[in-house]
Amino acid sequence: AVGQSLVANLADTPHLLATADGALWVQWLQANAASPSAYDVALARSRDGGMTWAQITRVNDDTTTSEHGFAALWPRSADAIGIAWLDGREQQMAHDTEQKENAHHGGAMQLRANGFDMDLARGADALVDARACDCCQTDAAPTDRGVLLAWRDRGEDEVRDIVVARLQDDGAWTKPVPVHADGWRTEACPVNGPAIAALGNAATVAWYSEAGGTPAVRIARSTNAGDAFAAPIEVDHGAVVRGQVDVAIDAQQAWVAWLREDARGQSLMLARYTPDLSRRLQLIEVAKLAARGHASGTPRLAVDAGGAWLAWTDAVDGAADLQGARIAR
Repeated sequence: AVGQSLVANLADTPHLLATADGALWVQWLQANAASPSAYDVALARSRDGGMTWAQITRVNDDTTTSEHGFAALWPRSADAIGIAWLDGREQQMAHDTEQKENAHHGGAMQLRANGFDMDLARGADALVDARACDCCQTDAAPTDRGVLLAWRDRGEDEVRDIVVARLQDDGAWTKPVPVHADGWRTEACPVNGPAIAALGNAATVAWYSEAGGTPAVRIARSTNAGDAFAAPIEVDHGAVVRGQVDVAIDAQQAWVAWLREDARGQSLMLARYTPDLSRRLQLIEVAKLAARGHASGTPRLAVDAGGAWLAWTDAVDGAADLQGARIAR
């Protein structure tokens, strides 16, 4: 995709997925010409390894001039995908009603999901959560009982804790289940979403929280595909913790990556735990970063038979620089 309408956002980044049939799927943000602050979720599919692409420019089926993004992709079958995204249509419609009636209606950001087949034909939208945190990343991981979707919820009392829901065989989503009742109440979106990884029916979620006034990174495990989670493990805590987590698991361990920042700069951290999270196996500082604040984005973590791969953004001579590392077992 090329053009002036592409939206570049440090927190809301494109995603790539390969399905078992060899097709590639890419999602990104596309500006809405009707409003400078509105954008939609775009999706494209390639059958030939990326040489040519068929695309739709609006995954969300509404035409409101609102924000849509922070998507997560997963394989629904060998030749179809699922996608979830934050959808601001209710916010915009409530705003428009306010303008007309001079009243306060308080529309909320929604979390919606749908599926697309090889021909980019869409299914029916599902409303997964009618009130989600406005700008925190979402994530998804397949389990043996269906894909698990993780996101930051937003309660009426502004508690913004992490929840999950599972896509069932009948196409319906389960009721959201709290990963842990942190009770973090904040008036603003932290732009710090959760990460989830799964193997079989074991799922591990990592997230950032400031419950109790202290920044922390936590992880928690479910053995039943997200029906319930054990008490969380605190990976790191203190004023230097920035979060921006990612997580991966294999048969031998769980991996979690996150960022810290102090007066000397940022650090990219990596920890390994036993699969049940009962014991930490390793804690290392992968890299020191020159980037400050959000300039480092969110690191990405993946594992294979030989170890872990990490990719992150740093700043070199004032310019963004993509870097990576290989961590052997």
